[in-house]
Amino acid sequence: MGVVEAFNALPAERLEAELLACCAAPAWAAAVAAKRPFADRAGVLAAADAASQGLTWPEVLQGLSAHPRIGERAAGDSREAAWSRAEQSAAAGTADDTTAAELLAANHAYEKRFGHVFLIFASGRSQAEILAAARERLGNDEATERTVVTGELGRIARLRLERVLDAL
Repeated sequence: MGVVEAFNALPAERLEAELLACCAAPAWAAAVAAKRPFADRAGVLAAADAASQGLTWPEVLQGLSAHPRIGERAAGDSREAAWSRAEQSAAAGTADDTTAAELLAANHAYEKRFGHVFLIFASGRSQAEILAAARERLGNDEATERTVVTGELGRIARLRLERVLDAL
C-alpha cells in the first residue's frame, strides 16, 4: 500500500490525532480530513495549505496554543513537543548569550504588542535570523501580522504533515 493510500485508510481517531499533532486547530484537522480520499501526496498537501488559509483568527490562536516561545524548549514527550524541539534545534545551536537574551526580550515585546507567542517557521534558521525577523515583525500592524502568523502556522503544519506522510 502506498503512502497516500495508507493515509486515506487511517481510522478517523488516528487521523484526527495525526492531524492535530501537525496543527492544534481542530478546524484545520477537520478540513484536511474532510477532503479524503486523496489521489496523491500533492493533493494532501494542497488540502493542508487550503485549510491553513481558511482558518479564522480564533482558530489560528488555537493552533498557536501548541507552540512554545522561540528559544524555549518545548516540554513533554508528545510528538508536537519533539517536532518543536527539532524545528528549533538549528537556532538553539547557533545561540550566543547576547542573541539569546535579545530574542527573549523580542519575544516578550512581541507578546505584549500582539497578545500571543511569536511564531516563525524556524527550521533551518539561526537565532540571529529569527531575532531579525521578530524585530521586523514588531513593526507590523495587527492585520499584517495576523496574515504573517497564519502563513507561518501553515508552513509549520505542512512540514509536520509531510513528516506524518513520510512515517506511513
